[in-house]
Amino acid sequence: MAVEIVRNEYTALDLRREAARARDSAQARRLLALALVLDGASRTQAALSCGMDRQTLRDWVHRYNCEGIAGLVSRKQPGPKQRLTAEQLVELSTIVEKGPDPDKDGIVRWRRIDLRDLIEDRFAVSLHERSVGKILNRLGFRHMSVRPRHPNADADAQEAFKKTSPRLSNASSPKAPGKSRSRSGFRTKPASARRAA
Repeated sequence: MAVEIVRNEYTALDLRREAARARDSAQARRLLALALVLDGASRTQAALSCGMDRQTLRDWVHRYNCEGIAGLVSRKQPGPKQRLTAEQLVELSTIVEKGPDPDKDGIVRWRRIDLRDLIEDRFAVSLHERSVGKILNRLGFRHMSVRPRHPNADADAQEAFKKTSPRLSNASSPKAPGKSRSRSGFRTKPASARRAA
């Protein structure tokens, strides 16, 4: 059984005017389909002329009956629910900022795969590595990071190495060849020498 349009505050002409003013093109199509129905067109004809099927038009009639013109606006889908709570995200951010403990974690910097395992162990939430990357991006962390410092690195030995390394100077660089007067790169003979030869 066809669903009737029960709202009578708008005529077919009013719905066409509202469609002309609508900023949402999908809402305008829905208004025009309803205007065709009010004009006496069949549901199939009204749906096909506005780029939808009869069932979709029926759903929009229900929405229009309940909410009016505002109900015909396209709504953004909510998307999937966040897997980590706000408190867990704050804790994860602190963990990433602090960095891993080489003795306990066995690594010197976090990778997504390491954080994925940590999230599963600590929060009992199973994520894909790509999802961990998206969470890190949302928290303000970037893929590129500074090179990690090894915990057993000897700063004094590094400074001593820098001091003993030879410095490059201008004297050791090869000299550039002198400029030639000709464009071909070869020395030219004076005009008098050419005539004599």
